[in-house]
Amino acid sequence: MTDAGIDVTADLVRDLLQEQHPDLAGLAIREVAGGWGNQMWRLGDELAVRMQRMDPTPELQLKERRWLPVLAPSLPLPVPTPVRFGEPSARFPKHWTVMTWVPGEPLDYSSISRGDHAADTLAGFLRALHVEAPADAPISGDRGDHPMKCTEGFDHFFRSVVPDDLADDVRAVWDNAVAAPEWEGPPLWVHGDLHPANVVVSDGMLSGVIDFGDMFAGDPAWDLAAAWVILPAGAASRFFDVYARADAGTIRRARGLAALKSLFLMLMGQAGDRGLPGGKPTWGPAGRAALDRVLKGV
Repeated sequence: MTDAGIDVTADLVRDLLQEQHPDLAGLAIREVAGGWGNQMWRLGDELAVRMQRMDPTPELQLKERRWLPVLAPSLPLPVPTPVRFGEPSARFPKHWTVMTWVPGEPLDYSSISRGDHAADTLAGFLRALHVEAPADAPISGDRGDHPMKCTEGFDHFFRSVVPDDLADDVRAVWDNAVAAPEWEGPPLWVHGDLHPANVVVSDGMLSGVIDFGDMFAGDPAWDLAAAWVILPAGAASRFFDVYARADAGTIRRARGLAALKSLFLMLMGQAGDRGLPGGKPTWGPAGRAALDRVLKGV
């Protein structure tokens, strides 16, 4: 169900395809796990339909349409690439996009069994992504800031989900990030939302990155937080060695942002356990495991 009260079904997806891309309407359609802002439908074997659901504006989909075709050719992992555009209509007053399907299981439903391989793979992916962005690249409205500007959100997550016995340690990691120097390099391309639901795994190996709706030009620390949020315990050190571009201040910011992201995942998991709209039950355990890695610093 969208925020406008429209029930997005396989029949609706097929009708929209018939209206705007009839050559694709005969392919098999089935719903797959999607995020909060968009609902995903598998289309045949090689495509997916990304339906705008809770996002109030089309900005995120339009951003993916504009920039993923530019970035994808230089990235060493599969990423979804737009192939057809669906425009708002009387049947569905929101945007939708037909994209390439990235095979694999989202990490919040799976696990990484080869930590060293995942560290090398993620570092290589981010080295390729983190290049200087052009002047017209998007700038995030709610992500990308220095941790010192994110204290309100952190405090909300902290009060909501941090166990009492971990409070001092979590606060210490965050305070260290807040005190870290700001990013002084040029704005780099940043995925912006790397967490277990936005990467996919095949045979225990990191095999793809999805959902680029939050991509922006800015501080790479927002992606480097994935060293703890995505990689298994013990892999962060190897990741930063292979990435080889993060100074001590950037790593401090990244670790604090990893704490922030972990708490957010825990809060979304809590909402899912309570059956609240937008809640994600699988995100809670993923966030708690990530927080443990953050606190150990490895």
